[in-house]
Amino acid sequence: MSEENLKRLETATQALLAQESHPSPDRIRELIDGCRVAPPLSVDDDAAEKLARQFEQRHGVSMQIGSVLTEHDYEPWLPAAKSDINPYYWDRYRLLLTEKKFSGQVIATLDSVTDRILGLLENPQREGRWDRRGMVVGHVQSGKTANYTGLINKAVDAGYKLIIVIAGIHNNLRNQTQMRIDEGFVGRDSAIQKKSKDDRFIGVGRYDSSRQPSTFTNSLQDFSKDSAGVASGHPLKNLKEPAVFVIKKNSHTLKNLISYIKDHSSGRSSETVDAPMLLIDDEADNASINISYKKDEVSRINGQIRELLNLFERSCYVGYTATPFANIFIDPNSDDEMLGQDLFPKHFIVSLDPPSNYFGAERVFLDHPEKVIRPICDNEDRLPLKHKINHDVSSLPSSLMDAIRAFIVGRAIRLSRDHDGKHSSMLVNASRFTRIQTQLRNEIHDRLQRIQSSVRVNGAKPETEAVKDPEIEALKQLWKREYADCGVDWKELLPRMNEAAAPIKVIEVNSRSSDSLNYGDHEKSGLSVIAVGGLSLSRGLTLEGLMISYFLRNSMMYDTLMQMGRWFGYRPEYDDLCRVWMTEDAQGWYTHIAESIEELRDELKVMQRANATPEEFGLKVRSHPDTLIVTARNKFGSGEKFVLRIGLANKFVETHTLLTDEEALEHNRSRAVNLVDDLRAIGADVSKAERITAGHLLKAAPVEPVVKFLRQFRNHPASMLSDPEPICRHIEERANGELRHWDILFSSLSNPNSSTLKDSSLGFTVNCQKRARGNRSTDSASTLRIGSRQRVSSRGVEKTGLDAGQISRAEAMFRDEPGRADLPPDKINYPDRCYRRVRPRPLLIVHLIEITDDKDQRLDSLPVAAWSISFPMTGMEEKRVEYVVNTTWMRENFGDETEDDELEGADD
Repeated sequence: MSEENLKRLETATQALLAQESHPSPDRIRELIDGCRVAPPLSVDDDAAEKLARQFEQRHGVSMQIGSVLTEHDYEPWLPAAKSDINPYYWDRYRLLLTEKKFSGQVIATLDSVTDRILGLLENPQREGRWDRRGMVVGHVQSGKTANYTGLINKAVDAGYKLIIVIAGIHNNLRNQTQMRIDEGFVGRDSAIQKKSKDDRFIGVGRYDSSRQPSTFTNSLQDFSKDSAGVASGHPLKNLKEPAVFVIKKNSHTLKNLISYIKDHSSGRSSETVDAPMLLIDDEADNASINISYKKDEVSRINGQIRELLNLFERSCYVGYTATPFANIFIDPNSDDEMLGQDLFPKHFIVSLDPPSNYFGAERVFLDHPEKVIRPICDNEDRLPLKHKINHDVSSLPSSLMDAIRAFIVGRAIRLSRDHDGKHSSMLVNASRFTRIQTQLRNEIHDRLQRIQSSVRVNGAKPETEAVKDPEIEALKQLWKREYADCGVDWKELLPRMNEAAAPIKVIEVNSRSSDSLNYGDHEKSGLSVIAVGGLSLSRGLTLEGLMISYFLRNSMMYDTLMQMGRWFGYRPEYDDLCRVWMTEDAQGWYTHIAESIEELRDELKVMQRANATPEEFGLKVRSHPDTLIVTARNKFGSGEKFVLRIGLANKFVETHTLLTDEEALEHNRSRAVNLVDDLRAIGADVSKAERITAGHLLKAAPVEPVVKFLRQFRNHPASMLSDPEPICRHIEERANGELRHWDILFSSLSNPNSSTLKDSSLGFTVNCQKRARGNRSTDSASTLRIGSRQRVSSRGVEKTGLDAGQISRAEAMFRDEPGRADLPPDKINYPDRCYRRVRPRPLLIVHLIEITDDKDQRLDSLPVAAWSISFPMTGMEEKRVEYVVNTTWMRENFGDETEDDELEGADD
């Protein structure tokens, strides 16, 4: 049996399986057996069974269609037009997806999703002037490019003539996007212009090249007016086939493109084009939005995109983003201004659900973070989180060395799984300064060479001899800590260490580096690389075969953080090997953002059922509590107070950051005692309350003691959402109705141990919860931040006070939402927010907390008082309450070094 036979068998079987949505294991084996009777496809039984298992995993991947919001007067046009559409371009793309081993179900869903989005665009055959504005919300590294490439193919089939893709703010991302468009739509390498070269046909062009789109950019060069005519082969007005531009999100490039289109227009006037145009704005939240601080100014790129759209009689704008907190919804000072923006997706919003094998934020940070996340606690001496451009890197933190060793051991495990020839990548994103990135690259290269030398010289020796080498012993200890349960014994891995380590090279990825991340040049052997960079590694750039990430950054901007998550994506047969090293603070922010984004996605699903519009969703995003932070960060530089209106219905609020001076600590403990006394005075004796697993529960208590407790509790200003004034206003507006009665939980452990701190100040014994002091607590002597996530309550607490029927109904509602219908109930990790929907009453949780240091040592003999509130949904009109934010104070509490894109561009 030859490897060639096996590859031919895989290709033949894959083509058959692509026609079936849910092939069973028996059906997979039936198709394999049917193919391998042909001599060129003949393999032995073991190889056939191994291939069958691979297909089982691949074709077990499922994908749901997702959610859609449209404006109310939307009229579908696509079904009636289908009979007149020749799917030439889409058929080629579907064949390419099959070749790339997409499962039949995923291709079928992608077909449905792109049909749905195409139908939300305008019919390109419609005469007269029109424009559409929409947005597609995906996940980071989840296949947004595959989606909009499919949309482009279908749009061109339907009659769109001009396609403009605005792809990222850096050359390497634009070039990568151009190569994907070449492969998935154009069908030829746009960098090769001589028609005599047959090897220029790639991707879809290998199936059929009878029709060829014109390209005005190529994989080596962005758009320029001088080369546009030569690159396309036709002036714009004479195009017979569709034309595509893939440009960088850059003011100079946009200016050139606008000027070129004006010069080559063919409309009724000298400056408009009558051909229908589709503009895809990739990473629409980055640089496209209005980032100007002054009310009447519009950022240059935002204005240029709007000017570009206005050059066309008929145009559609579709922004793709992974962050629903896109500044499109947030930046303007008023709701009317937000809805009036030309780039606001007023016509439609589509939320994409990723395939079931997606390795995303929910899985990494919410489901089982202990399997993936590793802490960085040893960087400050060698590579501080905050550093200047002249900082010198003379050695590497031990945590970074652990990450490098994990990459080598992980590669060895992948080789044992027959992943020969597959790409393997490690990411190191630890500074925005290119000077420091160069130093890091050199230090990593030096340490890697030592390991490579050790495994080359000693790796083939018997284990007892090999481990005398300190580098090999360190690899063995890393295997014990991280991968002992991966199914491969150390004795089997040791002989593979040289093969795993030797091909690895360290490259620098930034605007000043000559290194290249061209995986296409290594398709047969696979590229094994440690990529060191900053902003270039933070947005859009795909690292193939990414296993290990070392992330040491300081941003707390939601979109920036999520986009920096290059470790999200697809990890077939090696997701168990993936690890991410990051600081405690970064893990806390990622966890919080992941929860917030999932909450908004759920909100979008609920709003779809209610037939809500994109405008209503935009206002919902704008009133989300997290806009306090997002907007305040965007407004840095104004130094002024500004007001935000936030909705608290169906929200969870708690005092995650606390004052720690003795007077404040004692005052807040006494407020908890006073709350018990006030309840007892009106006949609600907490000592006789129901004792449940979570503590002492008092049901249907009156609202007045709650409001008094909240008003008198001393809130830390860094815990913005728990500011008592807006919260009490929200409660008092509803105090005679839906917030009249409260469930109150005095949290207490049900199974304390001998070391548990016990407190009797409330008149009954409370077994105090234990919480670690967050690292940033030391930033101020009067500040205590609870843990890395700055979360006081335990998961599941919002079920408190609900009966079995209510809990069952909440979980059923969550399961019934799009994207979860196929999941077994015992495999679903129910978030607290799903229980909030069925709460008949609000829940106040009073905490007495034992605070510990990073060594789990108690810091004080007295507990710290805190509180949490779970607000139910409202049946009243959603009234938002005003919060006042001072950006100067924000800078003091959350840091001056935002490391957002505009600042990073100063060096990287």
